[in-house]
Amino acid sequence: QVQLVESGGGLVQAGGSLSLSCAASGSFLSINVMAWYRQTAGKQRELVASINSGGSTNYADSVKGRFTISRDNVKNAMYLQMSSLKPEDTAVYYCYCAAEIRILPTSLIAYYWGQGTQVTVSS
Repeated sequence: QVQLVESGGGLVQAGGSLSLSCAASGSFLSINVMAWYRQTAGKQRELVASINSGGSTNYADSVKGRFTISRDNVKNAMYLQMSSLKPEDTAVYYCYCAAEIRILPTSLIAYYWGQGTQVTVSS
């Protein structure tokens, strides 16, 4: 019921900046938490940053002060502004959301992932 599409990944030199976007579409009542995760080969997917519908944010210690998460509740979009990038930030970045969807006669919270976008930081 929810499709998430990321964009904005690419190759950047260490110390540079990059912005990611995630657009949500489909049939849902509301989107509660949205988040960015990242994953490198052989490692578990890890939380980068999250933001709830009220705008409260949470960051991994490794990105605090360098990354900024934001969202536009009207556009059902989320963004990640990344600066002072390091080679260890190289990963596939995934958009995630928890959305309330209608399952008659009630509703429930369901969880969705985007397809991922590659971010590569060269040293």
